[in-house]
Amino acid sequence: MTIGACSGWRGRLVVRLLVCVLCTGSLFTGSLGGQTTAAGHDTDPSAGKPHDDSFVIGNDDVLTINVWKEPDISRSIPVRSDGKISLPLVGEVQAAGLTPMKLEKDIAVKLKNYISEPEVTVIVQTVNSQKFNILGQVVKPGSYGIANSPTVLDAIALAGGFRDFAKKKSVYVLRQGAGGESRLPFNYKEVSQGKNMAQNIKLQPGDTIIVP
Repeated sequence: MTIGACSGWRGRLVVRLLVCVLCTGSLFTGSLGGQTTAAGHDTDPSAGKPHDDSFVIGNDDVLTINVWKEPDISRSIPVRSDGKISLPLVGEVQAAGLTPMKLEKDIAVKLKNYISEPEVTVIVQTVNSQKFNILGQVVKPGSYGIANSPTVLDAIALAGGFRDFAKKKSVYVLRQGAGGESRLPFNYKEVSQGKNMAQNIKLQPGDTIIVP
């Protein structure tokens, strides 16, 4: 074999190695980018996102509506007092009484007249519809949002504490259930001393605390 022939063989080998490295690097970059596949197609960032299908949307809740690749439609919007929301192209749609997943489907159906295969995500940003009441001898009686799972003790603090002549041993919670209304006693004196802590229950939507 001559020197020229050897050089040509080595040159071709180097070229082939460079081509392989470049191709492998391109595929590797595409697989790790998170936005494109090896074929160069966009991936849906919301695909496979789990949904909570137990929460029921109510009036005054604030929703985040995201329509993939449609920023003019996507927005945060409160549910009106009539239970509806309004979106571009969609118009008015009922939201109160539905789960986020059901609302997603309803919005997607309306958008199919304008968008091919719309991808809709509904997230409850702020819960304002679920409330409890506290009445009687507290500084600020009224209705309060039930976010962050408040207990009876939390509720009393939110209401500004007791008035001077409140009967702290005789507080109770009225709760509606399948079998009717129940009365759950709460002795603030005991709880404040770390006794019988089980009575410091977590409140549920619609609960009413009475402070005589």
